[in-house]
Amino acid sequence: MTETPLYATWTEDDTSQRALWRAENGDPPPKRIAIIDDTCTADTAFRLASQGTSMLWRGDYHNARQLLNALARRLDQHRDERSAKRKRKNKAGPLSLRDAFNQHRLAQSQRAQLLNSILIELDENFHIALHRAPDVRDACLAALGKINAPLLLPLRALQGMIGSFEWRDKGLAINTLPERIRVHYGVFAPTRGEYIDLVAQAPLPIGTSIAVDVGTGCGVLAAVLAQRGIDKIIATDLDERALACARENIDRLGLVRRVDVLKANLFPEGRYDLIVCNPPWVPARPTSPLERAIYDPDSHMLIGYLSGLASHLTPRGEGWLIMSDLAEHLGLRPPGFLAEAIHNAGLRVLERTTAKPTHPKALDASDPLHKARSAETTSLWRLGKI
Repeated sequence: MTETPLYATWTEDDTSQRALWRAENGDPPPKRIAIIDDTCTADTAFRLASQGTSMLWRGDYHNARQLLNALARRLDQHRDERSAKRKRKNKAGPLSLRDAFNQHRLAQSQRAQLLNSILIELDENFHIALHRAPDVRDACLAALGKINAPLLLPLRALQGMIGSFEWRDKGLAINTLPERIRVHYGVFAPTRGEYIDLVAQAPLPIGTSIAVDVGTGCGVLAAVLAQRGIDKIIATDLDERALACARENIDRLGLVRRVDVLKANLFPEGRYDLIVCNPPWVPARPTSPLERAIYDPDSHMLIGYLSGLASHLTPRGEGWLIMSDLAEHLGLRPPGFLAEAIHNAGLRVLERTTAKPTHPKALDASDPLHKARSAETTSLWRLGKI
């Protein structure tokens, strides 16, 4: 079904204007849009954004970037001041990790909302009619596809598309693959190498000839399984961007005869020797399509995978679950949640292998969730039928 296009409207030079509206987080078009240019100060922009007014930029493009950076510094300064004030007033001690997580997520959401208030207009060919504006056509086309009318975007979102396109062109090196993985805009990047290494090193079930990668994303785990010599892999996902990204990576790796990329809700029909799943690790609500790879409300995908796994395995087949215990350290899941869910699904644990994360946030003592991140362990659970 084709989505109904959304339009943003505003008045400029006493004339009503209209343009297509795109927001990656699904926000509706802004209700109030003010026209600003190089004379607008960061203080004025902060005041307007705080009042719920979006700002359409009509000045020098690079000055718009500078204003966005200045607005971000204002927001960070206000955040630090509020945090210091709370600490002075808080006589009950530090926040629990669960409360710290919820507060961190709320602050992230509020920050994104304010920074997304600075808007850029593009024509139907993704041209920006501003002094010193870059050529963004290829980046926008890759992220959004073709459009047939002028478009309004948050400048911050446009910068994300540009950065994603540059990173996509460069690619991400994976230890066990001969070519880099290239990640499309809006698809989660496999920067956490420890879980890929767990899949590359775990012993395959004897006689494995066909495997499934549930929620394949960019296709990296399907490619790793193929690299390990499995004859046939079926990679599933529901997100169109992920499916296109996985197909491109599988094609470039020369694996199209061994890996089928299918649109499916978790499992394809049939029974398989190995079914691998790396679901979102944190049971919280995502605020954008990209965050669906991180946050799984009510552990919906995790429980769905476990509940359907036994009926899709061959008698000696295995299900591999890649899962972090970060949610337990944050107090978002009780410690025995996963073991109970595995048992309730008619499954047993054959083996569990673990790895410690090495990504920058795990080592950053200034991160508000550092205590939980530093204790985090990533596990590969080899599961079989009871």
